[in-house]
Amino acid sequence: MRMDARRTLASATRTLSSSNIRERLSSISTPLKPVVSLHTKVDFVPADVPRKRRLQMLAVAIWSTTIAITMFVWLFLWSYPPLWPILVLYVLWMFLDNSPEYCGWISPWFRSSRFWRYFAEYYPASFLKTCDLPPDRPYVFGYHPHGIIGMGAMCTFATEATGFSQQFPGIVPHLLTLTSNFHMPLYREIILALGIRSVSKKSCSNILKKGPGQAITIVVGGAAESLSARPGTADLTLRKRLGFIKLAIQNGADLVPVFSFGENDIYQQMPNEKGTTVYALQKKFQSAFGFTLPLFHGRGLLNYNLGLLPYRRRIVAVIGNPIHVQQCDKPALEEIRHIQTQYIDELMRIWNTYKDEFARTRQRELNIIE
Repeated sequence: MRMDARRTLASATRTLSSSNIRERLSSISTPLKPVVSLHTKVDFVPADVPRKRRLQMLAVAIWSTTIAITMFVWLFLWSYPPLWPILVLYVLWMFLDNSPEYCGWISPWFRSSRFWRYFAEYYPASFLKTCDLPPDRPYVFGYHPHGIIGMGAMCTFATEATGFSQQFPGIVPHLLTLTSNFHMPLYREIILALGIRSVSKKSCSNILKKGPGQAITIVVGGAAESLSARPGTADLTLRKRLGFIKLAIQNGADLVPVFSFGENDIYQQMPNEKGTTVYALQKKFQSAFGFTLPLFHGRGLLNYNLGLLPYRRRIVAVIGNPIHVQQCDKPALEEIRHIQTQYIDELMRIWNTYKDEFARTRQRELNIIE
């Protein structure tokens, strides 16, 4: 009985050690194929990249992570107890300071630093001037499209990297952003030095009332438009946006449409069409916090197709002809609609004039979705 059991065990062992082991090894090696395939799809950066391109990439990487860097520095400072009294005073001053809602202090040196030139040269980003803007009145620039982040607006209206002040002497631009950005310690000082201000109604009015030459730049589409930002498309959220037009009329500021070719091309976004769960969650987040979080990807520091940094895609902001408005404290809805029609017509003129030059890879025409 024992001899039969031993023979059966020996036979099973021989069977396992020959054919079965070979089959199991082959089955184990099969799942490794997708891993190898994944690695072969990553397009890594070669080692012989010119120094200038590396500096451009470094500038974009630093700015893209500025909020994280400043928050780390802020928390690190709190780890040193002797600094606590100074930090507490800074927090109190931060919430009492009204600089985000006024023209305030701007650093021409910081706006013109070489860092921002590297930042703009990365894409490269530039603007096209189509007419003169005399500095004898205030202006409201409407920037389209929003894109994921609005890098072109940053280059043109928050820095001198593209030479705005040289082309439009006497005009002081102020790019506007969410008020919540000025609640971030240290980061707020950086954007204030660039002339960036709050997008609140009070802030807009205070800047425009400073007189001729003052200008604000509003990225009109806002968070809603960022959800439709995809390469080769230009879907604008504009028809329901009447607030910036009313603001311009109340302050007697000319409206200037700006269309930025390439703004939507610097990131890829996860599919989130209306009706999908992703879209519903993003809209709920937007209604709760006032902004949204597009699910996007770009490139990395060491590769060209996997990461959160923007792709190198040319951005050209075409600054159109101004729409002159008559100052009125309480404009009628018909007047606002009339100005909006002129504004959209000028925006369409910009698109039709320059699309074959700056949007050759477009998938469809300019579309105002709402």
